[in-house]
Amino acid sequence: MSFGAELDKAHVWHPFTQMADWIAPGHQPLILTSGRGAWLEDSFGRRYLDGNSSIWTNIHGHNHPVLNQAIRDQLERVAHTSFLGFTNPVAPKLAARLLNLLPGSGLTKVFYSDDGSTAIEVAIKMAVQYFLQTERSKKLRFISFENAYHGDTLGASSLGGISVFHEKFRSHHFPVTQIDSVESLAGIDPSGIAAVVIEPIVQGAAGIRLWPNGTLKSLRRWCDENEVFLIFDEVMTGFGRTGKFFGCQHEDVFPDFMAIAKGLTGGYLPLAATLTTDRVFAAFLGSAQRTFYYGHSYCGNPLGCAAALANLDIFESERVLERLQPKIAYLATRLRSLEQLPNVREVRKAGFIAGIEVGRSDGTPFDATEQIGVRICLAARCHQLLTRPIRDVIVLMLPLCVSLQEIDHAVKAVEQATETVCEGR
Repeated sequence: MSFGAELDKAHVWHPFTQMADWIAPGHQPLILTSGRGAWLEDSFGRRYLDGNSSIWTNIHGHNHPVLNQAIRDQLERVAHTSFLGFTNPVAPKLAARLLNLLPGSGLTKVFYSDDGSTAIEVAIKMAVQYFLQTERSKKLRFISFENAYHGDTLGASSLGGISVFHEKFRSHHFPVTQIDSVESLAGIDPSGIAAVVIEPIVQGAAGIRLWPNGTLKSLRRWCDENEVFLIFDEVMTGFGRTGKFFGCQHEDVFPDFMAIAKGLTGGYLPLAATLTTDRVFAAFLGSAQRTFYYGHSYCGNPLGCAAALANLDIFESERVLERLQPKIAYLATRLRSLEQLPNVREVRKAGFIAGIEVGRSDGTPFDATEQIGVRICLAARCHQLLTRPIRDVIVLMLPLCVSLQEIDHAVKAVEQATETVCEGR
């Protein structure tokens, strides 16, 4: 075992990881040491295609020269300055460019934070404070959807519907009503509702579950009719993943709050933003008591904002969305081969996002204790692919820069790993 692995097992606590397994004597942690393009390299020099974009963040590949240079240039100026009562040259420029990506949306203001969870936290706290300051103090509840995932800070966790992540903290959550479909709104009294929250187009942590066409339009209509805010969690679906810059653009529907993160800096640095409207902003103007007292030490971080601006430059200069369309079509074609496997129950896809659900050959699910999804992803490493499952759904969320040949490689690796694990049970 390498020296780094020994230190890790002795001192580090990893997220979403059963540490008893991690620190077991026979476990050899995978130490990723470098990357270029869509590929990563470990401490033994083995290469792997980054099949989940480094937990859904990487857009243009690793070691992209434009992103690297932008960070170096900013580093020569200043790495970080406070954003509390100060500003810097790059954060306002980034805000304007983000809003320009959403013409006709009515979104005019940008509040920076650190990650997707805090971006959602900002939206729900703004919604609550807005209604308190506009003398509608009863509008404090939220509506979210079953199997939703919006982050792990306490407010964002309140909106979640996945028991393994959220149930232990239920007693400390914001008041939330969970529904299974837009149709369920018909039975809800809107007088106490502050906002509805949804992941547009597809629920990620639910196992890549797609919404029916028209879902966003129906939500927008109900919210407008009942003076309820609409919050879009575009943390996963933003920055080209669905084939458009933001998922909501597929239905040409815009929210009152939009949370973005993950791909904002191209997957390089932690940075998030909550976009909102003049209407919301106006309710916070006036006395000190109306101020939004919320923020983080690294809000508007110049290095992160410089990386995000370079990320947007690459989208333009490399015509990323235009070049992505044939890759989306090719991935859909290649995924059909997986649908023929006896242990693949369903393949779900939204743009360049795919989830391959596996189960027994008779169509029933595997027992959760078998951890088949985990075992398939471990087997895929032998075929030079890194990805991570959601239970028994194998997620493929490749960097947008991949070639057709690399798409072939990813799908073939999932196919081979699935056959190895399922046939060897």
